[in-house]
Amino acid sequence: MNPNSGSGNGANDTGHAAALRRLRWRARRGLLENDLLITRFFNRHGDSLDEAQTAALAELFELDDNTLLALLLGHIDAPEQAQAAQRLGLLAMLRAE
Repeated sequence: MNPNSGSGNGANDTGHAAALRRLRWRARRGLLENDLLITRFFNRHGDSLDEAQTAALAELFELDDNTLLALLLGHIDAPEQAQAAQRLGLLAMLRAE
């Protein structure tokens, strides 16, 4: 538990945990390659994501499967929708998987 996060009440922590659970569910994709990369990412980093990273990851998951895969493989530059993820280093973390 991080004493410097949010307002310090348990409701924020519970809300963030719920957001992460929803995000894990949304991470189930139509392309096996995306599923593999994202599952490895969550297994390695899922418990340490902060609220900004969680929000940026949610924005990434709004991309269609083919665009997301091309982005994760580094075949395309980050579209506007992925800029926050790039700024926060999430793309580098996902690409390392």
